[in-house]
Amino acid sequence: MKSDFLLAITQLSAEKNLPKDVVLTAVEAALVSAYKKDTFSPTQNIAVKINPSSGKVEVWAEKTVVKDKPDPALEISLREAKKLKEGVKIGDMVMVEATPANAGRIAAQTAKQVILQRLHEAEHSAIFEEYADKEGEVVSGVVQRFEMGQVILDVGRTEAVLPGAEQVRTERYRVGQRLKVVLLQVARTAKGPRVIVSRSHPELLRRLFELEVPEVYNGTVEIKSIAREAGFRSKIAVAAKQEGIDPVGCCVGLRGIRIQNIVSELSGEKIDVVQWNPDIAQFIAHALSPAHIVTVELNKEEQAATVIVPDRQLSLAIGKEGQNARLAAKLTGWRIDIKSASMAETEKAARTKVAPAAAVEAAPLAEELIPAEPELVPLAEEPLPALAELEPVLTEEPAEVAEEAAEAEVEAEEVAEKVLVPPRGIVEPVEEFKPQLRFAEDIMAPRRAAAAKPAKAKKKKKGTFVKKESSEDVVKVRKAGRGRDYTVEEEEEEYI
Repeated sequence: MKSDFLLAITQLSAEKNLPKDVVLTAVEAALVSAYKKDTFSPTQNIAVKINPSSGKVEVWAEKTVVKDKPDPALEISLREAKKLKEGVKIGDMVMVEATPANAGRIAAQTAKQVILQRLHEAEHSAIFEEYADKEGEVVSGVVQRFEMGQVILDVGRTEAVLPGAEQVRTERYRVGQRLKVVLLQVARTAKGPRVIVSRSHPELLRRLFELEVPEVYNGTVEIKSIAREAGFRSKIAVAAKQEGIDPVGCCVGLRGIRIQNIVSELSGEKIDVVQWNPDIAQFIAHALSPAHIVTVELNKEEQAATVIVPDRQLSLAIGKEGQNARLAAKLTGWRIDIKSASMAETEKAARTKVAPAAAVEAAPLAEELIPAEPELVPLAEEPLPALAELEPVLTEEPAEVAEEAAEAEVEAEEVAEKVLVPPRGIVEPVEEFKPQLRFAEDIMAPRRAAAAKPAKAKKKKKGTFVKKESSEDVVKVRKAGRGRDYTVEEEEEEYI
């Protein structure tokens, strides 16, 4: 019949989901510590054994073999030692059963605390070993609570932490929500194993494809590379290992049912599945889908590619805020420069424009450019005329020239008289202009005088009846109204 102690150990192992031998080992180590404090010496070596079938506890203490008069706590006589083990000699160490009748209340309390501590340690070790083998796999968890921007998930035997950096910005989590996460890391801490999970890691996309697409799971279709911007868009390159299999069609599924399940799990994130190609130019063209590509020029030294697209496809190839081009660069590992067809033609025309003629070598060119020394041609010598011969020419003045000069002088005098001497009585001397200062009183005086003038009498209209008489000051107007005649007296207004 099992003892209550063994039943308690069995129940404890079932609650903590731990093997029974692990629990027994932890309890034995706890009892060793308790017995050392209560019955035996702290430096004495003791061992505790629990019978797994009956639950009986046996305590064994190490004692030194002496000839006679031993200390019961630390020593044993040679005669008694030979009964336990043959061939012992004085000074040897033997294990002797020394189970105390009652461990005592303090020992029991200490054993309880140590047992709980050892059980926690054993449980933490089991959890660490279990989840350490699952790194990189997808686990399902339920949101329990939020702590300082972190989401705590219940993933079964332990709690997992979803840090803020591994969350998707477009997602909003709520308590009780079930999520699929990828297990990134399992670390040992003083409080037990710490499990870190992620919703934004590209590995989550790979594992979801393995769960939804059987061809990916069994290896028929291989995922070559993944580029992801969590919450917005992702690109995944796939290739088939067997001929006759369409890798893109396998991942998309009939009417898109397979890819739709993955999109729903990722809260509507857009996913582009492209076919991988060993030819890097073709692979880059596929990676920029859904845009159509004209040509791809590669620079293998710098690992850069120049892609030419139609003018109408330029914005589609670049994507919103450059997202499509950025994901294609991450997917292929190449730097991608996208240009429109018109832009490429313009640059090509500029490069192929006729360049100026090449320069010739310096020495021959210098010889051609330096002109030959001009020849000195002697001029014919003619005798200069004597000064005496030129004197009559210089002093003689033609008669026509003298007459024209006299007439011009007379006209100039007449014009000067007309301009400089105006007729009397017409031109008056101009007085010097002096600005006049006007003050507020001078400006407001006419307005005040007009306000003080008595107002004219208003026109008399309906209701004023006078006799039919004519006068210079009164203008009589005949009007008809309600069967009788009357005259309206009006005064003529004076306009100033």
